[in-house]
Amino acid sequence: MICGVLTFRAPLSSSSSFTSISKRPAKHSTRLEVHGSNSSPGIPLTAEKIVNDSSITGGAYDFDRATTSLTQKLLPSSKKVTIVRHGLSSWNEESRVQGSTNLSVLTETGVRQAERCRKALENMHFDQCFSSPISRAKSTAEVIWQGREEPLVFLDSLKEGHLFFLEGMKNVDAREKYPKEYTTWREDPANFSVNGIYPLQKLWGAAREAWKEILLSPGENFLVITHKSILRALICTALGLSPERKGEAMLQSLNMTAHMYSDHIYIY
Repeated sequence: MICGVLTFRAPLSSSSSFTSISKRPAKHSTRLEVHGSNSSPGIPLTAEKIVNDSSITGGAYDFDRATTSLTQKLLPSSKKVTIVRHGLSSWNEESRVQGSTNLSVLTETGVRQAERCRKALENMHFDQCFSSPISRAKSTAEVIWQGREEPLVFLDSLKEGHLFFLEGMKNVDAREKYPKEYTTWREDPANFSVNGIYPLQKLWGAAREAWKEILLSPGENFLVITHKSILRALICTALGLSPERKGEAMLQSLNMTAHMYSDHIYIY
């Protein structure tokens, strides 16, 4: 299971410019933090906000001066979004390609991971929890959100990408039966296509839609429970990275069950 935290501070707009070094005072600050194992409690990137400009104004290079808008609208307050990947699933254990299928379900180990995540996040207030409706993420969300008053909100935009004929196949079999397609999906996913459909490009569009649905919702603190590829797409779109640069936003060493404070509780 992966747990990362994205913290946005955009009082007037969701348009934010990320830069590794701020050379002059910003009128409104924006911060991005990713918390996880084998790293410091936070990896902050300070940023200058582009005032009165909610358009997409550029991309990222080594996360330097990435500028993007997530909603194209002004926000009434800053937002904080905590993103969690689902627990171990049956097809994770069997090394099968999952994609958007509902047939891969949360295992007993996955349930324990979700319970541990719930304990880790119990002192954090969330106004709403958004989840993918796909079974392995939905079950994870139901465990983590247990005991909270607000109902879970399921968004189709948080679904994992559809991988067509690869879904359900063991990775070793998919590599042998469809060597070209499998290699492209693994090594050059932006150019993986089936009948003219590019799953990763569709996933980027879904991520942008998800950001709009989440950030324009009432409240300031949100929990999001989803899948690996859409999780990366959410981070990349927030940083202004295109699908071709997906690998630059790899979440390394972010197994939250291996990195907690001594009492296994996160405090932000």
